[in-house]
Amino acid sequence: MINKTTITGIILAGGKSSRVGEDKGLLLLNGKPMIQYSIDALKPFVSEIIIVSDNPNYDVFSLRRINDITKNSGPVAGICSGLEASSNDNNLVLSCDIPLITPEILEMLIYAIDDTSEIIQVESKGKSMPLIAFYKRQVKDCFNKLLIANERRLRVAIESCNYKNIELKKEQELCTTNVNTIKDLKAIENAYNS
Repeated sequence: MINKTTITGIILAGGKSSRVGEDKGLLLLNGKPMIQYSIDALKPFVSEIIIVSDNPNYDVFSLRRINDITKNSGPVAGICSGLEASSNDNNLVLSCDIPLITPEILEMLIYAIDDTSEIIQVESKGKSMPLIAFYKRQVKDCFNKLLIANERRLRVAIESCNYKNIELKKEQELCTTNVNTIKDLKAIENAYNS
């Protein structure tokens, strides 16, 4: 398995959160900010964690925070900004709104690293999840070219690179649930406490 000193953790916390009305990563779940769950899952595997967000409220986590290089351009820009700032070729990328994420899933991504895949993403319920994924730093150049060409779709960016998917087992699928609304948050809170 790749040594943790050669892996950077990148957490995307720059979304608009329009359906929630406030910054999702700072919403509390069982008294803990949602982003903290992503931080805790990454910690055993990485030498540094970068938070990609223009919101200075994330500085409370005492981690390196960087602003999006290209504003209002979604996850393609967020990932590109994180990879640009990373000091490693190997990067684990997570969104800030997946509080059920487990270290085991990240371990699966690390074990799946090979010589040809530039991106390895989790697949859950038949859907690929590019915000629970491994990225080689070199894809930033491809992502950047797409941003310059005004291409913002993450699926298009990924399909422009060498990628593969790692399928989760049925019992792991819940771990990839992301929170888009307060209703989602309440449902996860109930699942978490049941």
